[in-house]
Amino acid sequence: MSAGAGAGGAGPGAGAPPGRIHDLAVIGAGVVGSAIARELSGYRLDVALLEARGDVGDGTSKANTALLHTGYDTTPGSLESRLVRQGYRLLGDYAGRSGIPVERTGALLVAWSEEELRALPALRQKALDNGSENCEPVDAAEVYRRLPSLGGGALGGLTVPGESIICTWTTSLAYATEARMRGVELLLDHRVEGADVSAASTTLRTSAGAVRARFVVNAAGLNADLIDTLFGQQRFTVTPRRGELIVFDKLARALVGEIILPVPTRMGKGVLIAPTVYGNVMLGPTAQEIADRQATGTSQQGLRQLMAKGAALMPTLLREEVTATYAGLRAKIDSDDFLIETDPVQRYTRVGGIRSTGLTASMAIAEHVRDQLADAGLELAERDDLPDPPRMPNLGESFPRPYQEAERIASDPAYGRIVCFCERVTAGEIRDAYTSVIPPADIGGLRRRTRAMNGRCQGFFCGADVQALHDSRGSLST
Repeated sequence: MSAGAGAGGAGPGAGAPPGRIHDLAVIGAGVVGSAIARELSGYRLDVALLEARGDVGDGTSKANTALLHTGYDTTPGSLESRLVRQGYRLLGDYAGRSGIPVERTGALLVAWSEEELRALPALRQKALDNGSENCEPVDAAEVYRRLPSLGGGALGGLTVPGESIICTWTTSLAYATEARMRGVELLLDHRVEGADVSAASTTLRTSAGAVRARFVVNAAGLNADLIDTLFGQQRFTVTPRRGELIVFDKLARALVGEIILPVPTRMGKGVLIAPTVYGNVMLGPTAQEIADRQATGTSQQGLRQLMAKGAALMPTLLREEVTATYAGLRAKIDSDDFLIETDPVQRYTRVGGIRSTGLTASMAIAEHVRDQLADAGLELAERDDLPDPPRMPNLGESFPRPYQEAERIASDPAYGRIVCFCERVTAGEIRDAYTSVIPPADIGGLRRRTRAMNGRCQGFFCGADVQALHDSRGSLST
């Protein structure tokens, strides 16, 4: 049987030396797997991070709605509720230390029907039960004072001041970068295809060779249930849930000062309108359960659904230019909560059912997994030689970018040479991406590290120059 997830450290395709046994192998270098590898590398352990694709954060994590959630609407007392609230604090602090862009926009949950209006008191009580004590009901007049561009018919709302927007690309990369700085072996293009468990270790058979480890963590996202079967387990089943989104031009940002949330349903948080840290406005996601775990393309039906919803929520938004559309797959399982369990006999931890809140909860999930591994016999001795967290390149529009920094340009003119004019990405930033701890393997990876080709022209004008820099791995001599 074949299952996906994986990573690269000695370089794509480089397997572990024959006979080497890692203390821990983490399968999946998405935001959760990278957070786990980062956390465990803070101890005197030999850690490997495996990824089926050619880059970190290239699966579900790259298409997250990129919200930093307070956990106000999670189920009180659930594991998800506890880890989201804990992760909100941990990631908020880490973002400040590592340069991950976060904007504390706040959110307004809007009721459009009498039924939704009647649901607001219970949602406020749920927020209180989850520790969000500053959520307050507002009437229709206050809703329109805060959001004058909103469509007609709103009856009231509930404020959620702590909700924020964040860069999901930078978060995954920051975790993986720090893990590498701490000595984690990153094994990209290592798709896990089998697992042989012995008394002392587990041999993971991958597309690039065998990797052996004493303990294994399965953080394979959409393929976590397939990895589970390789260990003789069948604890859960993943059903991909496709979420399609529309990204509007930066000129639309003035219409949306905060996140506009719908009243949640059993299918999720529903279609929202949110600003992004890149200066755009996002509409979505849809929620469609599908069978194909690779179906990340948008559909005519989904986009029509979003446009119809957007016309009701904010008609003026639809007059703005669309920059891009995309779709992501969320790993829904047959449980309403995160599934994080450790089998001490097999020395195997499964991390399943991590929905969109997994971005916020990622650092708390990592600590939770750490504690389970310790209970299962993994010896943890803290290191006293850890490097400072990496300072990540800023992709946020509300923070200084290199093209705006005169002193930086004076010391290095490459930061004054704009390559992508839509997103104001400079040759210096592209060069830096290719000389970073985890350089991009392809144009997609470069886009996630710099925003190059992500603007309104989608690479029409800058594509050739960006491709040339990619081919030369960022060399400015071409």
